Amino acid sequence: MRGKQAPKRELTPDPKYGNIYVAKLINTIMYDGKKSVAQKVVYDALDLIGEKTKENPLDIFDRALKNVMPSLEVKSRRVGGANYQVPIGVRGERRYVLAYRWIITATRTKKGRPMAQKLAEELIAAGNNEGEAVKKKLDVQRMAEANRAFAHFAKR
Repeated sequence: MRGKQAPKRELTPDPKYGNIYVAKLINTIMYDGKKSVAQKVVYDALDLIGEKTKENPLDIFDRALKNVMPSLEVKSRRVGGANYQVPIGVRGERRYVLAYRWIITATRTKKGRPMAQKLAEELIAAGNNEGEAVKKKLDVQRMAEANRAFAHFAKR
């Protein structure tokens, strides 16, 4: 690796809720630098969550993130001509990145409704420990559990 590692940038909280995790979701949803469009999608989704569940939408959003964040994942490691799927723990920052990615991917695969509505449904489902994003997390965790025999190949 050449040069210095780029410094971590501080994320400014979103304007409506003052929450950095909502701001990160907005940035992850954003296409082609169109932040106002992404903000509208996320805020509409959170409003829909509030209407449907009669709860604080930020509580449901936090619960959904916690339910989707993985604690283990597998990484390919080449040892003696064979590739092994080695289970490793997921560090804090990457847990959030994977959770956002899985929620947004699950939302975008659904068809026929506005993005805000699909996002609201996926977040509500994830808050209740169901939905495609939670299914993806369970698949990754199951894969890591199944390959526990290769854990000794992980670099210390």
